Amino acid sequence: MTKRIMVVEDNDLNRKLFCDVLRANGFEVEPVADGSTVLATARAMAPDLIIMDIQLGGISGVDLIEAAKADRMLSAIPVLAVTAFAAKGDEERIRAAGAAGYLSKPVSISPFMNAVRDLLPAA
Repeated sequence: MTKRIMVVEDNDLNRKLFCDVLRANGFEVEPVADGSTVLATARAMAPDLIIMDIQLGGISGVDLIEAAKADRMLSAIPVLAVTAFAAKGDEERIRAAGAAGYLSKPVSISPFMNAVRDLLPAA
């Protein structure tokens, strides 16, 4: 069965790039630009993985990760945080919120796909 990935990214170019790369690798993708719809969209689609930008307009990706981990329906879904935040302590803070993986932008395709495959449950 095709793995479903939700891509939460408010930057149009980054969201399109992530989605195009994932589709080219055989994944079903649900792009989400608006942070306020993330939890409802995740509940509706039950993705196998959530790729989460940390700097979203109006809401923190860290807060969304914490909310997803506290949600009974979403808590088991692994989250890959992708962020321009790369200061000391940021990765630890983001992982403490519940992110299973962390990549700093700019993201190269090979490390991105390796991180995605590492976090997806085995078929």
